[in-house]
Amino acid sequence: GGLVQSCGHIIPESPVLALGSNFTALCILNESCLDFGNIYANQIIWKIKNRVVPKEQYREINRTVSSVTFNDTSSLATPLTCNILADGQIEQNIYGITVTVGLAPEKPKNLSCIVHQISRFTYVMTCTWNPGRHTFLDTEFRLRYSWPEEVFPDCIPKGVNNSCTITDIQFFVNTEIWVEAANALGKAESDPLVVDPIDIVKPLSPQNVSVSSGILPTVLKLSWENWISDAVMTLKFNIRYRITGDTSWMEVPSEDTASPRTSFSVQGLRPYTEYAFSIRCMKEDGVGYWSDWSEEKTGITTEDQPSKGPPIWRIIDASHSPASWTVHLMWKALKPFEANGVILQYEVTVRDKSSLSSPLKKYNVTSTNHTLQLPKGTYEVTLIARNSVGASPPSVLLIPESNSKAPVKNLRTLPKHDKLWVGWTAPNSYVLKYVIEWCLVSSSSDCIIEWQIALGDVQGIDLKGIKPFKCYLITVYPLYADGQGSGESVKAYLKQDRPSKGPTVQTKKVGKAEAVLTWNHLTVEEQNGFIRNYTILYKTIDGNETVVTVDPSKTEYTLSSLTSDTLYTVRMMASTDNGSRTGPDFTFTTQKFGKGEIEAIVVPVCLAFLLIVLLGVLFCFNKRDLIKKHIWPIVPDPSKSNIAQWSPQVPAKHNFNSKNQMYPEGSFTDVSVVEIEADDKKSFSEQDLKPFDLLKKEKSTSEGHSSGIGGSSCMSSPRQSVSDSDEGETTQNTSSTVQYSTVVLNGYRDQTPVQVFSRSESTQPLLDSEERSEDHAGGADSAAQRQQYFRQNGGQDENNIDRPCFERAKQITHASEGDLVGFVQLQVSGQSSQPLGLGMAKNTQEAALSNILQACTEGQTVRPETVEENPLSGDDMPKSYLPQTVRQGGYMPQ
Repeated sequence: GGLVQSCGHIIPESPVLALGSNFTALCILNESCLDFGNIYANQIIWKIKNRVVPKEQYREINRTVSSVTFNDTSSLATPLTCNILADGQIEQNIYGITVTVGLAPEKPKNLSCIVHQISRFTYVMTCTWNPGRHTFLDTEFRLRYSWPEEVFPDCIPKGVNNSCTITDIQFFVNTEIWVEAANALGKAESDPLVVDPIDIVKPLSPQNVSVSSGILPTVLKLSWENWISDAVMTLKFNIRYRITGDTSWMEVPSEDTASPRTSFSVQGLRPYTEYAFSIRCMKEDGVGYWSDWSEEKTGITTEDQPSKGPPIWRIIDASHSPASWTVHLMWKALKPFEANGVILQYEVTVRDKSSLSSPLKKYNVTSTNHTLQLPKGTYEVTLIARNSVGASPPSVLLIPESNSKAPVKNLRTLPKHDKLWVGWTAPNSYVLKYVIEWCLVSSSSDCIIEWQIALGDVQGIDLKGIKPFKCYLITVYPLYADGQGSGESVKAYLKQDRPSKGPTVQTKKVGKAEAVLTWNHLTVEEQNGFIRNYTILYKTIDGNETVVTVDPSKTEYTLSSLTSDTLYTVRMMASTDNGSRTGPDFTFTTQKFGKGEIEAIVVPVCLAFLLIVLLGVLFCFNKRDLIKKHIWPIVPDPSKSNIAQWSPQVPAKHNFNSKNQMYPEGSFTDVSVVEIEADDKKSFSEQDLKPFDLLKKEKSTSEGHSSGIGGSSCMSSPRQSVSDSDEGETTQNTSSTVQYSTVVLNGYRDQTPVQVFSRSESTQPLLDSEERSEDHAGGADSAAQRQQYFRQNGGQDENNIDRPCFERAKQITHASEGDLVGFVQLQVSGQSSQPLGLGMAKNTQEAALSNILQACTEGQTVRPETVEENPLSGDDMPKSYLPQTVRQGGYMPQ
């Protein structure tokens, strides 16, 4: 129905169409709707599943009928609807139908049937067939069978469309069987199958199978029960067996079991071996199907004597003594089919072939090895294995004194999946057999030897149990009838991988343009294969990487043409046939100077320095006087001073013999040397400067005395006296010879002082370092005075009569002119000195002074010094030159 009530319908109604065929549908409008709704066939729109069908497929038959045609129903979907545009252009559905597209059933093929034995007397027949293509429609299959004169009910499959089981069957009657398929588009039948059900039986497998040992160690007997009556059919059998643990089966020949039976003896088995057995059966004439294999049953054959002797080999250790051997005998346990039972013990017999008189040595061993201590020689070792039944054939091993026979040639290996094949070329001589030794090479443990014996006509074997990525040492020995050949060895890998780690590189020596690198070989566990080469990769921080390939046998390499004082990064890579691995980075810095460069610089510099020092020493030695003059100037020695002459104006006499008169009242109380400028009268009173005025008046007299006493040599560098200070000249030349000495004496008890001038011939210069100055506080009545003292050879006895006449001087202050200060410096040289008092009265001053000068004339020189009171400060201060200051009673250096 549609939205518009009773306005039309579609023909055909819900059709079933063949896939790929043509199809035409008609939409017929009712007459009652034409005038009422103004609906006509030209307004009909066809749709497939709400998709508008192109108008090219429309056809207006009349004003009430419109058709649509589909050339290929493969694109046809459901539903198919007829629609119309009503008033206001509103689309309304008139009618719709469901279209079913499919295929007609094909003819069933490959029909076959089998009769299964369910129990001793129950059988069912199951038939199967090929239903053909998918029809996309509901298709029904039926299995039909009949006798020539009777038809049986159909067998309808349940849940499947390709098989059906019939429970009611009859043997020994031919039955016709076929399959019929049908759907809405048609039906089809298979070809008929005519068969007697007895010919398609699959019987049950034999039941209650048992295995028992026979009389012989190579026979086992099987027994079973058949679950089908001989009246129904007779059977034949198949028997299979295998050694327990093996996967491959062996079968008893079918002709031996082609007749009906319930037991069979299997022969040709191995002694003392466990076997598993299984049996099946079918119709004796071979028509029908084999039953399933029966449940496996096992049995063990009885023991027999060993079929062969154990393979035996030896390892000789001659390291303890050159005259004897430690022989390690070893043999392999016999395989079960060789031992034929439980091996109880081994008998080892050793015969010395180099000495016929030596007795046989026999040993009973339960293990598979034995160690002997034998003298060096040729021996024959025989080994026998025993079980509960008997002994094995003997195994003989010849141990020659030396392996002097020819070895094998061209020893090689080749990996084959999980096996390693070892091949060789046979020597020219006849070989009885070969012994192949192999062991796992390890850096942390000894090589544990495994070995295998191959027959003499074999030139290659497969080694089993070889691990990948492990290195093996393989050695092959040829054994001759009269000796043994030397072994040939080769290392091999079953499978290689890249190394587990890379080499760690270090520097052994670093130079300016080269560096010696060193590394250790990787351990055999780390190599994982044959190291084909080492690769050194090095570079600077901002440079390109340089690659160097090194032979794998090397552990040291020298990098050359490097840049000096440069940081390099180096790493090393080890490579096998299957990859490479790089070690850690290592950095080093080349040296700034090459070998010998520093020595080439330092040695000449040192030699030049030594030469300069030597030249300096020679120069100093040649110019030592000049250097001494500048660095160590000559210090005047007062003890060696020579005062040529004293020229007093009024000779004075004095008695120096009496100690009581040495220091009488009115004598010198102090002697000082001061340089003073006469013009500087500011800090002195008129009364203080009166004695200096007297000095000026006596200037001409002093010059007259100087010219007539000492000689002209003292006049070469005159030194100004105090009287010259008013002319503005300072006394700065301290290195010149002192010309005049002025002795200023204060009058005794208000007596007028006497001025005495005398020339000094001393040429000894006074040092600047001997200058002493002191500041004095200003004032006419309380001016402080600087006092200078000296004493020569003060350590000698004061009573020595040969001492110089002057050793101590004192300043005498006049009673009436209390503020006047006298200054004098006296230098006395000689063998010894003694302090002398100069006290004298007013009436005897001239006589005393004359006596003093007369006593001091011989071998002595008085060196006068200009005296100045109240020295100035700063650069204007006059200088006084004194070698030392002497206090009464001793000598004190300054």
